[in-house]
Amino acid sequence: MRVVVLRLGHRPERDKRVTTHVGLVARAFGADEMILAGRDDKLVEGLQDVSKRWGGDFRVRSADGWKGEARRWKGSGGRIVHLTMYGTPLSESIDEIRSAGSVMVIVGAEKVPPEIYDIADWNVGVGNQPHSEVAALAIFLDRLFMGQELGRNFQGRIEVFPSPRYKTVIERRDEDEGDG
Repeated sequence: MRVVVLRLGHRPERDKRVTTHVGLVARAFGADEMILAGRDDKLVEGLQDVSKRWGGDFRVRSADGWKGEARRWKGSGGRIVHLTMYGTPLSESIDEIRSAGSVMVIVGAEKVPPEIYDIADWNVGVGNQPHSEVAALAIFLDRLFMGQELGRNFQGRIEVFPSPRYKTVIERRDEDEGDG
């Protein structure tokens, strides 16, 4: 299943940390790509650097707006999930969502345009109390992939080895650094 996260409402001066965390969760929990509706080249470069160092095929890019991205996605046969605390409970919609071939997950910020509710195939509530969009995305992706995403091997330059007591991290040199 192809999964793309579309982040809307990003305000560079205010939301860079939360949007960065949306991207980190998207990557670590199995999404293929994050599209940032708006421009923040520094944030995009930072997430691309994480993918380069830690491995995997996760991509990040900016787009001028969300409408064109959502329309293109639907036009290519993709389905759209909008994460909102006002939606159908996740437990009632996750099986149907899993049957979709490709899913765009829309994660909003402060105020989501009403059109999002109309364009989405599913408006999904991960709980119906105020909470973080980062937490909602993590829970959604974990349920979507039934926990399998946590066992992925990213094969990057940096690798953490599980340990009950100690921090074990291996950092490999880039192949193009040479012995210089």
